[in-house]
Amino acid sequence: MEEEKIELENDDLQQPAGFGFDMLDNQEFDEQKTEDSPNSEISDLSKKGYQKLKENKNEEAISIFNKILEIEENNNYALVGLGDSERKRHNYKEAIKYYSTCLEYYPGNNYALFGLADCYKATNHYKQAISIWEEYLIHDDRNITVLTRVADAYRKIHDFKKSKQVYLNVLDMEEDNAYALIGLGHLHYDFREYKDALFYWTRMFEINETNCDIRVLTSIGNCYRKLKIFDKGLVYFDKALALEPKNFYALFGIADCYRGLNQQFRSIEYWNKILEFDPNNKVILTRAGDAYRNTGDYEKATSYYNRAMDIDFDIYAALGLALICKCEGKYKEAMDRLENLIKNDEKNFRLYIDLADCHMKLNQRQEAVQVLQRFQKLGLRSQPVSDYLNRILNNR
Repeated sequence: MEEEKIELENDDLQQPAGFGFDMLDNQEFDEQKTEDSPNSEISDLSKKGYQKLKENKNEEAISIFNKILEIEENNNYALVGLGDSERKRHNYKEAIKYYSTCLEYYPGNNYALFGLADCYKATNHYKQAISIWEEYLIHDDRNITVLTRVADAYRKIHDFKKSKQVYLNVLDMEEDNAYALIGLGHLHYDFREYKDALFYWTRMFEINETNCDIRVLTSIGNCYRKLKIFDKGLVYFDKALALEPKNFYALFGIADCYRGLNQQFRSIEYWNKILEFDPNNKVILTRAGDAYRNTGDYEKATSYYNRAMDIDFDIYAALGLALICKCEGKYKEAMDRLENLIKNDEKNFRLYIDLADCHMKLNQRQEAVQVLQRFQKLGLRSQPVSDYLNRILNNR
């Protein structure tokens, strides 16, 4: 159950796609946007507007771009500038309006296309973003910034083949391109190809070993954790923790690696380090409860499980409390708790195994068989359930 639990909740504990790096570097585009206009006043205002954007003075930039529109209605510099201003403020609907208006008057405007695609990406409309970026690539098919964006978007819509091909095309153009290596790592990780993900992220580490980004280190650690090579995972999580002593992902990775190595006392140390700055984290409270339970400290385990349950119902904390009852020989109470959990999660095979085991502890062989057969009647397959049932039936 614990391994399944980690798989179910792991998505909440992973870093966002792209390691949080801004895959869109507009510097080269901003420099081109401010090329001289036939109208020198508009050109000067445009340059000032984009300079304000670079300084994150969005309100001043908007004011300047609106002045341009007063001089020339539907000016492309101003419309793109206003789109960029709203996009930087995460007002994507407004930004889309400005970019779209620009494209009505200036079809194929690269800057409007670029901004519009990025808005669609930011609002999770990846197919629309891909369509626009591909339109851009018709005019500039070797633009690495755009290509990595396209590959990233294909990854988001789970098109493994196209995403990988575009990333590899980027690496053909620029060996060891960081965005492509990062993207390929994420792509293979998303599809649970952890060895391949490890290859690309390890390359990122090798390129800049002395100053490696902490998110690369934790991602390498996570690959080893998924591959159950916990001792190697610890190496990279420790490197990450040395850079940032309260990094959640490093602490979580270390604790989970020690759990995998069955060094529960060490895992407890790191679960509690997380709880020092995040005391109401239900997931971590449950993890710590599991660790205390596995060391036989049922009193502390119960305390941690109850703290988790006080925040909100948690099936794993509830299961932990049931398992404590089982470990203490309170089989009837454990069975009552497990039956209640099955009502809410009838397809969870581990609940049936634990319930059947309680019956076996009470020498209720037939009842144990009926519990396991009840699961099978749901039309679900589980090798552990079948194996346990066979052991019971063959040991009459």
